[in-house]
Amino acid sequence: MTRKLRNSVTTNPWRIRKRVLPQHTDLAGVVWHGTHIAWLEEARVEALVAAGLSYSAMTELGIEMPVVSLRIDYRRSLRHGDLVDLESICGDQRGVRWPWCSRLLCGDDLIAEAQVELVMIGMDGNERRVLRRPPSPLHEVMNRLIAGPPSHD
Repeated sequence: MTRKLRNSVTTNPWRIRKRVLPQHTDLAGVVWHGTHIAWLEEARVEALVAAGLSYSAMTELGIEMPVVSLRIDYRRSLRHGDLVDLESICGDQRGVRWPWCSRLLCGDDLIAEAQVELVMIGMDGNERRVLRRPPSPLHEVMNRLIAGPPSHD
């Protein structure tokens, strides 16, 4: 079943699946909130790779994309052994910000929704500056991220 992200215009999110392991939980077996943040970053990096650019290649181009805003609305907890699907979309650039919206699902249960904003930073030696437009090697990759993964109908 294809699910549409809330407030989204796409039904084609990037997806990864995670299993809750002991290192993701506290002593009570409940997932620690920082695990969600790590999974959100993993989902973005995996989408970037699937769109045609490894994170290390982006770094070699002198580009970084740090998080400047993060919001997570938790709906229910996860426990050791649960399977979690992360669905993420990359929105159109707004000013210098690149928004991502994600949902964490366990079966049909909504676990959490997250909004993350990144900025693109160009590094030239010790000088760093916020980029208003992606450099040409990244332009097509960013368009593929926004479009979502190719459908396999």
